[in-house]
Amino acid sequence: MARTMFRFRVRPDLLDEYREAHAAVWPEMLRALHETGWRNYSIFTAPDGEVIGYVESDDITAAREAMSALAVNERWQAAMARYFAGAGPDERLVELNETFHLETQLAAADGRPIAVDRQAQPRDYPVGR
Repeated sequence: MARTMFRFRVRPDLLDEYREAHAAVWPEMLRALHETGWRNYSIFTAPDGEVIGYVESDDITAAREAMSALAVNERWQAAMARYFAGAGPDERLVELNETFHLETQLAAADGRPIAVDRQAQPRDYPVGR
């Protein structure tokens, strides 16, 4: 399962509301994320509005595409639009490259097989797409 981390920015003046919205994500949205292949998904926020997301998925591109086809995702993105700095929920997010993974390096140091599934280059995605 591949690990993916990404970042984007929300309006700092609405950060508390953004956090509150994510403390009570709609059950239908939670199920949709799970059913489309999102696993161990976490969102972290900084006081300046920077948001870091982490997700594990067999195929993040397929998982994103599956979510983008769902009506619940369209409703969620519309509800979240006000929190985004810039033009709205279409603001670009940047996928980050994994630079270090403890378990992978420990396996290599111990001579165990290594299962590495990383992206060679970061990708940009519109938020909510």
